[in-house]
Amino acid sequence: MFVIIGLFAFLFIIGIIIYNSLIGKRNQVTNAFSAIDVMLKKRFDLIPNLVEVVKQYTNYEQSTLTKIVELRAKATSGNLTDEEKASLDTQLSSAVKGLMVTVENYPDLKANTNFLNLQTTWTESEEQIAAARRTYNSAVTDYNNAIMMFPGNIFAGMLGYTKIEVLATPEEERKNISAKELFNN
Repeated sequence: MFVIIGLFAFLFIIGIIIYNSLIGKRNQVTNAFSAIDVMLKKRFDLIPNLVEVVKQYTNYEQSTLTKIVELRAKATSGNLTDEEKASLDTQLSSAVKGLMVTVENYPDLKANTNFLNLQTTWTESEEQIAAARRTYNSAVTDYNNAIMMFPGNIFAGMLGYTKIEVLATPEEERKNISAKELFNN
């Protein structure tokens, strides 16, 4: 009789440990995505300043600036899913990279102290976003492992936990950059 009670108590304790572990891993994923949101907010706050400084020096880059402003407005509007946020982030990164390449055509802008400070801050922000993405992907991998491996998969199935996709680099950003093409523009 004591053996059966002891066995049930042991299984109950193991169940509590697994349950708490799954909750902790799910919360780590949520926290890691929140860190990405914080970094994206910082980036979004930089965009108006960057656009204003560039506007002072450029005349015919209006379509690029307009696209960046529109993407920022969408991104800060709220009520976006995680997938929509990731998609807007990719589009915005691409647009700003294009703008930074365009800056090469404006020597006065490249020498402007405000622009150089904004460019440095932008670079730091991009590095922080990349670090936050790595942290998120690590948390997602830990979470996915926990819900897919035995015995966690039993509890995860009962609790309705499902696999979360890691953030991946879009195909167009994986392509090799040709230095020859960059310098021939």
